[in-house]
Amino acid sequence: MGCVSTATTVHGRRVLGIFSSAFIEKNLIGKTCGEELEVATMHERLLKMMEFGDAFIALPGGFGTLEELFQIISWAQLNIHQKLIGVLNVNGFFDDLLSS
Repeated sequence: MGCVSTATTVHGRRVLGIFSSAFIEKNLIGKTCGEELEVATMHERLLKMMEFGDAFIALPGGFGTLEELFQIISWAQLNIHQKLIGVLNVNGFFDDLLSS
């Protein structure tokens, strides 16, 4: 995500990093550019992403990435939002998921 936020900032766009306290406690946050917002829980993080985000892009990640992607897709199916959802399929990371 650091490369994405850096490229976004370089091209004159606003970046807001939303982190749960768990990320900070486990030292999972790298160098960020732009604004930062700390929230208490992962659910609150997703709600803030929904509030402030224009679109959602899933990059290769772990179970948390998949959980957030499925939640955002579910909310779109329920017409809770109409924001764009993308999957950056680097080196075929999401191939099995996308073929389902």
